[in-house]
Amino acid sequence: VQLQASGGGLVQAGGSLRLSCAASGRTFSSIVMGWFRQAPGKEREFVAARGRSGSTYYADSVKGRFTISRDSAKSAVYLQMTSLKPDDTAIYYCAAGNSVIITTIRSASAYDYWGQGTQVTVSS
Repeated sequence: VQLQASGGGLVQAGGSLRLSCAASGRTFSSIVMGWFRQAPGKEREFVAARGRSGSTYYADSVKGRFTISRDSAKSAVYLQMTSLKPDDTAIYYCAAGNSVIITTIRSASAYDYWGQGTQVTVSS
């Protein structure tokens, strides 16, 4: 499975961006897809994920501002980001996993495949 993320950029605080992640290769409808981010000097952290049942999971820091969605027909996942803050500045990575379960959905180590990352910069 190959993942290609896009949609990052520079935006002012309060603005919006939509990230896209297209999966190619041998994809399965049961694969779990999510987003993580890594800011300079910090560890990679969970942002959002969509489970097999359609349930969505968010980090507390983005809940109410970010929305994850998935287009299974296109094997794509999206992250709509609104009310962006300077603290959201990071490289955003999409990820996919065959064996991710609810108890591990927030853990980067549970995901098998990673995109190359897309930079999001929020200016104050």
